[in-house]
Amino acid sequence: MSDQGDPTYDNTHRAFLQSLLARQTITFAEAKPVLAAIQTAQTPNRPTLPEDVSQADFEHYVDALNTQISAYDFEIRSTHHQISKERIYALVNTTSDALTQMATVHTPDEIAFVKRVLDAMFETYNTQAAEVMAVTSMQALKCARPPNAEQQRRDSGNQTQVAAPSAALTGSQAQSVLELMVQEGWFELSAKGYHSLSPRALMELRGWLVETYHDQGGEDSDDEDEDEHVKIKFCAACREIVTVGQRCTDLGCSARVHNHCARNLWRSQGGKEECPTCKKAWIDAPAVGEKAARQGARQATNGRMRRSPSDEAQSGAEED
Repeated sequence: MSDQGDPTYDNTHRAFLQSLLARQTITFAEAKPVLAAIQTAQTPNRPTLPEDVSQADFEHYVDALNTQISAYDFEIRSTHHQISKERIYALVNTTSDALTQMATVHTPDEIAFVKRVLDAMFETYNTQAAEVMAVTSMQALKCARPPNAEQQRRDSGNQTQVAAPSAALTGSQAQSVLELMVQEGWFELSAKGYHSLSPRALMELRGWLVETYHDQGGEDSDDEDEDEHVKIKFCAACREIVTVGQRCTDLGCSARVHNHCARNLWRSQGGKEECPTCKKAWIDAPAVGEKAARQGARQATNGRMRRSPSDEAQSGAEED
């Protein structure tokens, strides 16, 4: 790669780029010892310690690399982890989506399985009632078998244009693909056993997710019903995709916010803890993410427990 004689771009930048290519994502804390080792190798008589690497030094490397790699359709992007709040930097391809890139290392049937898992995340388990956008291993493994041709026609709404069917994966094959998606940094596996998209995947798939899961009405749509539920929503504070966070208590409202962005949002509103879209008080906001599934399960359980024997008897009499 030519640096066109740029004196601010040297072998230390190339070495850091190689480390990014090897790991795909990095945090500032992880970058400090890497950059210290690189700089020490460049000037052995003047060793650099990890604590000598500042945030400004790191940002300088990122900016210099982005200037050089932009011509090759690569970019180093960053976002906050939706749970740990840590800023994650990732080397992403700006001209192709993740599924296209996976084609170099995965079979077409495996890629089709991953697409079905994404459909489960952003369609099946992403409804107006519960925006989970994550799947358990059991739910993901149910995607190992593709829908039959009739179901595909119903889903596509077109009797003449149906995608070529993919072969089913065995349970063990599907489990292996799930594990690879986690190892390769596309999926994250939570302590509760839910698979969701990683920060790297959200950065690289942002445009594809919006295009694929029909972001009807745009980010600020106020008019949603269950049949036109906007699947991909953005944080009112940072404008990044929200798959873990909070939502307005009005389930028809489009406002969403990351948990770590809420304080900044209230500050920008002069301390008012209210929905930025519909102005309702932001109290006991429903969760977005796997907590939404657990909240729904608790509500269903509590609803059954509240039904007394007399209620059951009355209900049975009405049915009779």
